[in-house]
Amino acid sequence: MSESNGNWGLQESATFDRGVISEIHRAAETGVYDIRGFGAKRSMPHFDDLLFLGASMSRYPLEGYREKCDTDVVLGDLNASRPLHLSIPVAIAGMSFGALSAQAKEALGRGASVMGTSTTTGDGGMTDEERGQSSQLVYQYLPSRYGMNPDHLRMADAIEVVLGQGAKPGGGGMLMGQKISERVAEMRTLPAGVDQRSACRHPDWTGPDDLAIKIEELREITDWEKPIYIKIGASRTYYDVKLAVKSGADVVVLDGMQGGTAATQEVFIEHVGIPILAAIPQAVQALQEMGMHRRVKLIVSGGIRSGADVAKAMALGADAVGIGTAAMIALGCNHPRWDEDYKQIGSAAGFYDDYQAGNDPAGISTQDPELAARLDPEFAGRRLANYLKVLTLEAQTIARACGKAHLHNLEPEDLVALNVEAASMARVPLAGTSWVPGWEG
Repeated sequence: MSESNGNWGLQESATFDRGVISEIHRAAETGVYDIRGFGAKRSMPHFDDLLFLGASMSRYPLEGYREKCDTDVVLGDLNASRPLHLSIPVAIAGMSFGALSAQAKEALGRGASVMGTSTTTGDGGMTDEERGQSSQLVYQYLPSRYGMNPDHLRMADAIEVVLGQGAKPGGGGMLMGQKISERVAEMRTLPAGVDQRSACRHPDWTGPDDLAIKIEELREITDWEKPIYIKIGASRTYYDVKLAVKSGADVVVLDGMQGGTAATQEVFIEHVGIPILAAIPQAVQALQEMGMHRRVKLIVSGGIRSGADVAKAMALGADAVGIGTAAMIALGCNHPRWDEDYKQIGSAAGFYDDYQAGNDPAGISTQDPELAARLDPEFAGRRLANYLKVLTLEAQTIARACGKAHLHNLEPEDLVALNVEAASMARVPLAGTSWVPGWEG
């Protein structure tokens, strides 16, 4: 019970709380659905619900200042003659020029290159700034084909065929007209200033057999040099991973529903897909049953924030992780420095999610020249490199505590869960027991 406006005995409905009522009013007044960026904001089982079992008597820890813990990963060595060699298992996920400013794309390339990892183009094609500053660049091949250029395929270091995204599996992307600048429009062969909606499925195949033919074509275009990734949004993960491997993928990129987006319907973000914690074990099971775990590499994304998240994802069976929202924050998105500017557009530092609007005071998710000029690519790139360094050091600290000389040696046996839901999803024991709920046999 609470006191409100001097009245006692008022109780807010758990079903129709003030947020729900406000959204119903907004829908009734406008007749349009709500669009925003970012990822799912609802509470759900995540990496925080897992803990590591550090070494004491039954395990032997490594000394942090004297014993190595390696972090490198090779992606695409199954079929490609020139696989990617990353120094750290943290890559930058696909975020388009259009969704992000040219300065932001350049900064991502600078920061990733310092740490020896890769960036990804996103929808809409490759910019000179991004290619020029990215030592290893993955080119996304999306249903929209916006900005698709065979020459850029050859210039890239890997190709990622996008079938889905964690924030909107089964749906296409959006880019509002206010972000379709002359340059974005030219790259995408679209009219400037007009809302753009990407297709939700590729126009030239209807299933895995067609996809296998397309992958063969991409390999021929690039002389069998480039690794081919397939990106899926986490939903029917077990079957999707098996079909991706059958189609010829070198790498499967698995994106959970905590993953961000530049713009889509909020109802999509909050109600479609599954948490990455539930998806990883399904993907690993599929790969193991096909005898392809660690041969076809698994990159997971969707809510990676810390080195602990990196280590937990790898302990569950991933080979590497991808970061998008966290990378934007590292560049300076939602920084208190811009709090007054955020307030002027009805938001606040730490809450800003209107990536679709193009009004980002930090100059990251905008095409406004004055706002974009606020972001110094060199300075922002150094911030990203620092963040990537910390993620890696944190993951190494945990791996050493578990007695592991390489991050890839982490395993489910090193983990326990704090609650029944996380234990069942991650398929690790509930802390203090040997019980894995739902997986007795």
